[in-house]
Amino acid sequence: MQSITNKVQLIGHLGSDPEVKDIETGKMLRVNIATDASYKDKDGKKVDDTHWHNLVAWNKTAELAGDLFKKGRMVAVEGTLVNNNYEDKDGNKRFTSQVRIEKFLMLDKKPD
Repeated sequence: MQSITNKVQLIGHLGSDPEVKDIETGKMLRVNIATDASYKDKDGKKVDDTHWHNLVAWNKTAELAGDLFKKGRMVAVEGTLVNNNYEDKDGNKRFTSQVRIEKFLMLDKKPD
C-alpha cells in the first residue's frame, strides 16, 4: 500500500481572480481560497471562522485553472502542502505555506 504523507484537500470559495504568469518552465498560477468552519464557544454562542489559504499551480493545471477560476467560485482542490521561508527587507525571517494544486473540481455552475 502506498503511503500518503502530505495530502491536502480543501473546499471553499476563491477570494480573488487568479494571477497567471509565464515563467521559464511554463505557467504558474497563484490564487487564494477561503474555507469556513463554525463552532460553539464556551457560552454556547455560534462562532463563524474563516481561514485563507494560498494556492499555487504549475503548467497544464495552471492553464486550466486560469481559464476556470474566478473570484467567488466554489472549488475543491487537492494537493500538497509546501512551506517556504525567506528573509524580508528588514532581515526578519518569514514563513509562508501554500497548497500546490494537483487536482481541482469546480463545484458551481460557470458564470455567464
